[in-house]
Amino acid sequence: MEKPNKSQSIFIVVTILFIALFAYISYDMSSRTTAPWNKPKQLNRALPGATPDADSLLLDSLLEEVK
Repeated sequence: MEKPNKSQSIFIVVTILFIALFAYISYDMSSRTTAPWNKPKQLNRALPGATPDADSLLLDSLLEEVK
């Protein structure tokens, strides 16, 4: 097997760097993106009380003023 010449070596190095950069950018984007089925959970963690809990009747009765 022949030793690759200089231009082939440069091409291989640039290809490996491009794939590594693409993999890093893909991982970074996926770690910052929330799946659609997790959005209410994320909103509740970021802003507690922003979304009503499953028992909205209980929530409304707690917000009523006491007469």
